[in-house]
Amino acid sequence: MFAPIETIAAIATPPGRGGIGVIRISGPACQHIARQLLGRCPAPRRAHLARFSDAENRVLDEGIALFFPAPASFTGEDVLELQGHGGPMVLDAVLSCVLGHGARIARPGEFSERAFLNDKLDLAQAEAVADLIEAGSHQAAAAAMRSLQGDFSIQVQALVDALVRLRVYVEAAIDFADEEIDYLADGQVLAQVEELQQRLQTLLQQARSGAVLREGLRVVIAGQPNVGKSSLLNRLAGRDAAIVTNIPGTTRDLLHEQITLDGLPLHIIDTAGLRESHDPVEIEGVRRARAELAQADRVLLLIDDCYGLSGEEEKILASLPPELGVTLLFNKCDLSANAPGKYSHTGYQGYPALRLSAATGAGIETLVTHLQDIAGYRAQEGGQFLARRRHLLALEQAGTALESGHRQLQAYAAGELLAEELRLAQQALDAITGKFTSEDLLGEIFSSFCIGK
Repeated sequence: MFAPIETIAAIATPPGRGGIGVIRISGPACQHIARQLLGRCPAPRRAHLARFSDAENRVLDEGIALFFPAPASFTGEDVLELQGHGGPMVLDAVLSCVLGHGARIARPGEFSERAFLNDKLDLAQAEAVADLIEAGSHQAAAAAMRSLQGDFSIQVQALVDALVRLRVYVEAAIDFADEEIDYLADGQVLAQVEELQQRLQTLLQQARSGAVLREGLRVVIAGQPNVGKSSLLNRLAGRDAAIVTNIPGTTRDLLHEQITLDGLPLHIIDTAGLRESHDPVEIEGVRRARAELAQADRVLLLIDDCYGLSGEEEKILASLPPELGVTLLFNKCDLSANAPGKYSHTGYQGYPALRLSAATGAGIETLVTHLQDIAGYRAQEGGQFLARRRHLLALEQAGTALESGHRQLQAYAAGELLAEELRLAQQALDAITGKFTSEDLLGEIFSSFCIGK
């Protein structure tokens, strides 16, 4: 258990005026502070109406006081919570008195950090606290709550437990290598490694979906001038976010919109038309558009359906990084009289292709479903949890270690090398829940939390 020396305090409600303001205090001086401000320490876990007074016994505010003795509190330490009126001057006055009686201002995320250090939450659950506060949709909030309740951590721990059991078996087989039975060659170990790989891959797919739900899919709309890029942005945003005219080169800078489609968060970027130009402003717009393409999770390349795929679009496709995900959108099907929806053609180089009309909305539902598919997202998934980039990296590192161990065992029956790869896989998974985590990483994670949490 983490043994705190300092008592921390912070205003836990957002800045500004409100009906209620909350000051949270955690640490060994909580009972002393309660006696100084309230005249007594409240009974545990019961709401008490109290006056908050300064050192000269002047009443600063009146509200509710709650005391949670260690270890039955959020942080695992003594916690005192003062719920008063939400005026900034009132809260500042009460907090100043709290600090005068031995507390210090809490760092961002320090309450959650102490909960982690006192084994009240693992690291993935602590991160879910911040994710719940920052959730941008009902689906993201529900997924963050499932992570906070331990759904993600339970699955990770189940994999760790299976890894530990396999490590014990492999290392025992190494220790008894002189026995007549070769335990590493009987196929059982190989089968267990392959099962772990499958389970890890399933969890990784769920985590990728959870990462998209948390961070959103970065979608860049690109194409030649006047193919309907800004019209598509407006259609997806549900408002006139971009100026639309028949004049080529109307959009000269990047336009950003954050929207949610059926629970899927999207960061949509409209770009300048990709073409050669002598206008220095338009040249800069094209340069910024190409820079944005390199950072996209998905590129929607718009094509005028009245003319089809041209040599210019072929040049644009050839200039894109090969690993970049691209969808061809044949727009203006209302003018070409073609039916909207999915279709394929041998001339489209294997890229997924959709036909739609940004002007009328025909085919937009097919596009939304397509974006959900490539994101691995399903709005109806009841067991979805949130995940962060570091979680994905840890799962990928574990997968790489298991793949290496599988090769060593299959090719050389190398038990010692397999045991080491299993250890590395376990270490990567332990980093998700915080059993194996550097102090630098902890500092980086909790510094992104809001003060008071």
